[in-house]
Amino acid sequence: MTEGWHDDEYLVLFSEEEVEPMTQRYGLKRFINGFRIVGLRGWDDFILQDTQGKSFIMPTVPIAIEYLKSFTLVIDFSKVRADSRFTGKVKWYAKPPIFGGDPQAKENMTWIDFEKHAEAVQWWNQKFLEVNGV
Repeated sequence: MTEGWHDDEYLVLFSEEEVEPMTQRYGLKRFINGFRIVGLRGWDDFILQDTQGKSFIMPTVPIAIEYLKSFTLVIDFSKVRADSRFTGKVKWYAKPPIFGGDPQAKENMTWIDFEKHAEAVQWWNQKFLEVNGV
């Protein structure tokens, strides 16, 4: 795993060996098929790849095909600057913005580890499916 600032964005990039376990951990295939998680961009978005290797971004909540956007993934790893304040942590909204949570409110933001992040992502995405009758 590589974590750090690349230009003005904080990135978490999974090694090739981590991609499939992280895709499973986040339960991605429960919500959409044909993609794998290769990282996080700015904590709020997954970086995904399709079966042809094309890159995309999608919010961690909701994981829904209508939120999929093309993304050019060009990383100069020599420019990734680690930041010990954030290593091993993911910014999380107690109430995600799609459910009305305020992303600017300090009381709505917390820092969690990747295990808790995967659990929260799955829980809120299941709620999104239930609320939208899917």
